[in-house]
Amino acid sequence: MKALVTRLDSFGDVLLAGPAIRAVAARADTVTLLCGPRGAPAARLLPGVDDILVWDAPWVGLTPPPVGRGEVELLIDTIDADTALVLTSFHQSPLPTALLLRLAGVDFIAADSEDYPGSLLDVRHHRAPHAHEVEAALDLAEAAGFPPADDGRPRVLPPPDTAGLTGPEPYVVLHPGASVPARAWSPERCAEAAHDLAAAGHRVVVTGGAGERDLTAHVAGSHALDLGGRTGAAELAGVLAGADAVVTGNTGPAHLAAAVGTPVVSLFAPVVPAERWRPYGVPYVLLGDQDAPCAGSRARECPVPGHPCLDTVTAHDVVNAVEKLMGETA
Repeated sequence: MKALVTRLDSFGDVLLAGPAIRAVAARADTVTLLCGPRGAPAARLLPGVDDILVWDAPWVGLTPPPVGRGEVELLIDTIDADTALVLTSFHQSPLPTALLLRLAGVDFIAADSEDYPGSLLDVRHHRAPHAHEVEAALDLAEAAGFPPADDGRPRVLPPPDTAGLTGPEPYVVLHPGASVPARAWSPERCAEAAHDLAAAGHRVVVTGGAGERDLTAHVAGSHALDLGGRTGAAELAGVLAGADAVVTGNTGPAHLAAAVGTPVVSLFAPVVPAERWRPYGVPYVLLGDQDAPCAGSRARECPVPGHPCLDTVTAHDVVNAVEKLMGETA
């Protein structure tokens, strides 16, 4: 059986699809993962994936490409699968993807769909209302004939040794950035946390992408090691794996930390539900007002002056949360 799993959106979304992909891999001869460009670095970290197709879908993301007939036809001609699992978030429709898969000749397609699918789906599954993304994907996989193959926790391939970047353990990682501004703790609060963590005796490592070097330098100051722009996805996995705890918002590195088994202090803005997107499978502490006025809005920019859902969280709160997790996992 040639299986195809699709998850077309972000880095963290692809990581959370990992347990379902492993369930498919346990019964399929080969597994191809169809993902978007933002998810491709995560796809390369996942066990059970034999091949990766990267396609920038025009119905995904906030800056989608225009619809191009040539690109669509090329994708249809490239897909070679008997069975497909279309993974989406609770607010997304799988039907555009399912239509392309049908045109590509895929015989069996399964997805969660509230919309009537016509002949596009062989398994029209309904996800549980409050299921975490990991659990929802596993439930769909089981409904399609792929029961869980293991404990169902996010995992990645063994990361490289990054001691040359971080220096010796122990240390705590602080990741201040987020792909969505409404989900980010303020730079000032992050800098205070780096200072207070260092003052409490923790060695602090600050991480961030290539476009976040100014942010990580500001947050690290003279109190922390600044690795901004110095880690790709695999290297970041190694850095997170060596940490005693990771402090970050609801963004990809939170899920990457969980995938390498590191506890997470999650600065979680409630613009999306924590029950669906919190760190999964590891000890965690959730900080942030989950009943703030922005709750459930899916806002990218904070709609409430002062960003109260997160900026009411103090550096002292973060230090206490880190030490609570370290005490639990000692």
